[in-house]
Amino acid sequence: MCVAVHPRQLAFVLPHEESLTRDNFLEGPANAAALALIEAWPEWPARTMWLSGPEGSGKSHLAAIWAEASGARITAAHALNPANVPGALATGALVVEDLRPGDADERALFHLLNLAREETAFVLITAREAPTAFEIELKDLRSRLRAVPVVSVLPPDDQLFRALIVKLCADRQLAVDETVVSYLATRIERSYAAARDTVTLLDCEALRLGRPITRALAAEILREP
Repeated sequence: MCVAVHPRQLAFVLPHEESLTRDNFLEGPANAAALALIEAWPEWPARTMWLSGPEGSGKSHLAAIWAEASGARITAAHALNPANVPGALATGALVVEDLRPGDADERALFHLLNLAREETAFVLITAREAPTAFEIELKDLRSRLRAVPVVSVLPPDDQLFRALIVKLCADRQLAVDETVVSYLATRIERSYAAARDTVTLLDCEALRLGRPITRALAAEILREP
């Protein structure tokens, strides 16, 4: 979604496809443990694993890689209910995406964990926080989730952050040179979400203004209040 900086002209940006294959996953120290977990399957330390990390850190990409390898279905955490748990787990592997505090049916989660254990199925839960950050009313579910092994994606280092900016631009078919990448990498918050939002804004503004993405354009946009 584009955020309009000025109401002078509307910019319509076509949806873009983000590649979620293993070949297009950016590796670095920040996500090494998470990638190792995905590639270690089915030799996991437990059949249910928890993958945590900041917004935009590649959890969905890792989950997609695992789903491709394992035949797992993917469901949004908020879409789970007790009735659809057996169907969601039908292939013997399931990704529960983006589990957020207070946004999921606790009975469904508890049913899922019990059924997965009974059927020796694999479950990968992705979330921004570790289970200890969740307030769970069901006592049995709380203890069960806090026993799930957690692997975390860390904030990006400089090399990964620069590579992320390049990939986000490539996903949108934007041509940028090293001066733009260096400028952005040293002036925006070093987070996955900030990189994504900044590239989105650059794309929208370049289209609206009919200008290529240059260091000068990036400077103009980032100085906007």
